[in-house]
Amino acid sequence: MGKLEGKVAVITGGATGIGRAAAKRFIEEGALVFIFGRRQEALDAAVADLGPNARAVKGSVSDLADLDRLYAAVKAERGTLDIVFANAGVGSQLALGKITAEHIDETFDTNVKGTIFTVQKALPLMGKGGSIILTGSSAGTTGAPAMSAYSASKAAVRNLARSWAEDLKGTGIRVNVLSPGATETDLAKEALGTEGLKAFASMTLFKRMGDPVEVGAVAAFLASQDSSFMTASEVAVDGGLAQI
Repeated sequence: MGKLEGKVAVITGGATGIGRAAAKRFIEEGALVFIFGRRQEALDAAVADLGPNARAVKGSVSDLADLDRLYAAVKAERGTLDIVFANAGVGSQLALGKITAEHIDETFDTNVKGTIFTVQKALPLMGKGGSIILTGSSAGTTGAPAMSAYSASKAAVRNLARSWAEDLKGTGIRVNVLSPGATETDLAKEALGTEGLKAFASMTLFKRMGDPVEVGAVAAFLASQDSSFMTASEVAVDGGLAQI
């Protein structure tokens, strides 16, 4: 029996990268997983790969009506929800002096507002033993050139977990942050480019990029009762990037 046997999970940004790797691991551990994302083609491909214990709902975490549809689908099929992996995020480079209001709005609407409402709208379906996982970033600790909006948004996500752990006292619901570093995802490739990825990889103690599968394995740990005495914590999966 898997560590997530019979559990129901939602993963935002679940069609690609870390979200898809986590979905695969959750399903291998026995969970039914609802993946949520903006691109129907990517969702369809993910469900075809993940198999019969995957469901897909199209939408954006920055659209509250889309989130309502997501949780209505969960409620209609299963009635309850055990795990929320608020993983959807965006990031792009703009150095100080070139930052625009549109850049700030796009970054914070997804990474902060989207995370807040992904979690808040899930709570009516959750109960004792529930696990909320927020995707942070090593950039939320260290900062990165031309990534100040993204870095600030991920620092905000880290504090959300600290605050929410207080709000959730007595509910039996845990909330923790999973902070990847240099991970080879489509988002990283778009944000940093080939040369940027090489430079980022060289900064880790392993001198390589992380694999989304490695991050998904830690997400499964945080989703399971193996992490039952953890809340308000941050787990870094960054090859040591932000740790020394």
